[in-house]
Amino acid sequence: MTPNVRMDLRDGFTIESVPSKTYRLISGGEKTGRIQGKTDGLDALRQTIYCILNTERYRYPIYSWNYGVELEGLFGRPVSYVKSELKRVIREALLQDDRIDKVDGFVFEEQGKRLSVTFQVHSRQGILEIKKEVMT
Repeated sequence: MTPNVRMDLRDGFTIESVPSKTYRLISGGEKTGRIQGKTDGLDALRQTIYCILNTERYRYPIYSWNYGVELEGLFGRPVSYVKSELKRVIREALLQDDRIDKVDGFVFEEQGKRLSVTFQVHSRQGILEIKKEVMT
């Protein structure tokens, strides 16, 4: 028989969150796609969201199966279906990041074959408004 001892392994330790400092990707202008300096906080989170939403899940073996978004299955589908599924796949993709608490406030705008979605990402560091466009 083993003794009934309860221990909390966190006793005597201080739990700290790891900084989100990462390399800054330049977008826009002639230096697009280059790395320049480092970034942290909301700017780093915005960059992570951009990368997640522009990486198709399961396509690249270098990434975990938890990384990326599943958009390819939405091409050619009716807009009403795409709208409902887009909410789900964006939430599913972004909530894999432990810095993100909630994704909501989806607003859609149709422009021909292009569908734009604007939504809010809530994190411990603040709220970000993100825009993503997809072709239907």
